[in-house]
Amino acid sequence: MPIASDPGVDPVPEYVAWREGVAGVLAKSRRVEVTELPEEPERLLDETTYDGLTIAPLYTLRDELPEQPLPGFFPFVRGRDATRDVHRGWYVSARVGERDAATANREILAGLENGISAVWLTVGERGLPVADLPTAVAGLLFELAPLTLDAGSAAADAAERIFTALDGYSGPSRKDIRVALGAAPLTSRFAGLADVGLAEAVTLAGQAAARAETVRAITVDGTVFHDAGASDAQELGAAVASGLAYLRSLTEGLDIVDALEQLEFRFAATDDQFATTAKFRAARQLWARVAHVCGAPDFGGAPQHAVTSAAMMSQRDPWVNMLRSTLAAFGAGVGGADTVTVLPFDAALPPGELGVSKSFSDRMARNTQLLLLEESHLGHVQDPGAGSWYVEDLTAALATKAWEFMQEIEAAGGYLAALDSGLLAERIAATKTARDTDVAHRKTAVTGVNEFPNLAERPLSETARRPGRVARYGAAFEELRNRSDAYLAATGVRPKALLVPLGSVAEHNVRVTFVANLLASGGIVSISPGPLEVSGIVAAATEAGAPIAVLCGSDARYAAEAGAAVQQLRAAGVPTVLLAGAAEAVTELSDAQRPDGFLAARIDAVAALSALLEKVGA
Repeated sequence: MPIASDPGVDPVPEYVAWREGVAGVLAKSRRVEVTELPEEPERLLDETTYDGLTIAPLYTLRDELPEQPLPGFFPFVRGRDATRDVHRGWYVSARVGERDAATANREILAGLENGISAVWLTVGERGLPVADLPTAVAGLLFELAPLTLDAGSAAADAAERIFTALDGYSGPSRKDIRVALGAAPLTSRFAGLADVGLAEAVTLAGQAAARAETVRAITVDGTVFHDAGASDAQELGAAVASGLAYLRSLTEGLDIVDALEQLEFRFAATDDQFATTAKFRAARQLWARVAHVCGAPDFGGAPQHAVTSAAMMSQRDPWVNMLRSTLAAFGAGVGGADTVTVLPFDAALPPGELGVSKSFSDRMARNTQLLLLEESHLGHVQDPGAGSWYVEDLTAALATKAWEFMQEIEAAGGYLAALDSGLLAERIAATKTARDTDVAHRKTAVTGVNEFPNLAERPLSETARRPGRVARYGAAFEELRNRSDAYLAATGVRPKALLVPLGSVAEHNVRVTFVANLLASGGIVSISPGPLEVSGIVAAATEAGAPIAVLCGSDARYAAEAGAAVQQLRAAGVPTVLLAGAAEAVTELSDAQRPDGFLAARIDAVAALSALLEKVGA
């Protein structure tokens, strides 16, 4: 909101000059007169998120919102802990999934020696046998390194083992010992994962509340919604609705303060760093509001565990995942997450698929956070995004939209009713479809997958090609690459297409580059002989032996030569002739001269490339 003493005074007088500059650039790029643009031309630069939120191109004093209270105070937007150690920052967590107790123990202790400060241990059918849990955590200083369990349906047994270990543990302060038992029956039910029942989780919470240590029994795992394709507001809204369902059950035996202190939240952090920062800030505001309505506003600061998004991870060119994870960890850290886990860059692949050691992958994940903390010093300031007009506006808008989604779930009868009716899955599936459409049309870039792919990569193993639970953003393109790999295995060569550059380099270079990149994202190799005259097309096509040819040139060149080029290619026996550009470029051609299809910037690339692979037998 503007803060000017006179409502008629623009707090940003330079804004008008900036708008005029924007109008000039837009008019030039769109080849129109400035007078033909809207009254507010900058609105043409707005972007809309999957939650329907508008991201403006510029935020100024016009967008200023009232300052939020300091960290540690309701509504906890700026952080839940007023006295967090700025030298430590957030807890650097690593997930340990070893099935052998001795190996798990060595990995835990080695990780602690090399920079991690929290442990996330997989137990039960998902990892370590429950009986071996005490051996795995031997030597762990619980008051220095919080422990989180992922035990699924074995959570109660794992809790018993941990409680026994804690009973024999001597530390300086029992309250400083932090353990999360990780029971997540409601969110696990959405994902179809094995877990304890709700009644058993409530019993565990009662046992945890009676402990002298700081033990939280229940994890509200928002990552399961994210992994299914949810937007940020849907992830937050569904998590809050799930948290409400837990509170209703917990308060049948616990008071509201004890019930609130049995919950922690887990959310996904993506490579959209500002959205991630806003998500964690908004999540705290949402849960603080719940606690306030329940009459305990001072206890609404539930811990947050950030996990880098599994959905954003790619199997192709997985080294790029290191960059994605860095942005995600940055966003989560700046957003105030209490604990951050960076998934290894090859997490979307089976162990050993890339031929690199597990220790290397783990070290890269760990060092991503350590560099942010120890070299960039991100932990030295709490809520460094505070006061940013963009961050504050996005936080407020996201919180509002998430609260609306939570209310929709509540209006449907609550979390379990929305889950059973299919409403929750339906809303998330709609977002997933919209995102998949954007990726398929390459409106959303997934580097190394639908943009700048590397066809020299080694084909994936059969195990890697099996579909998983996570709705990864680039999965449709990676399936095309799998088909190309299968064709390579069967024939010894990849599917190929001949590029036919018409005119000078200046005329065809942009479209040659575009088409080569597009075809490669579907596993199709481009053969470019360089600029061709129409008379040389037959020889080039014969030499290439490709079943697909793509004309590349300017619209003016197409008007002069496209028809003859198409006829030459067909005479050379090329079954499929395409043109790089829109159909409007060759409206004057006869049916005999028209290409079989068009490769333009916003086509459904997945559908087009799939059809081409079918044509060549892949």
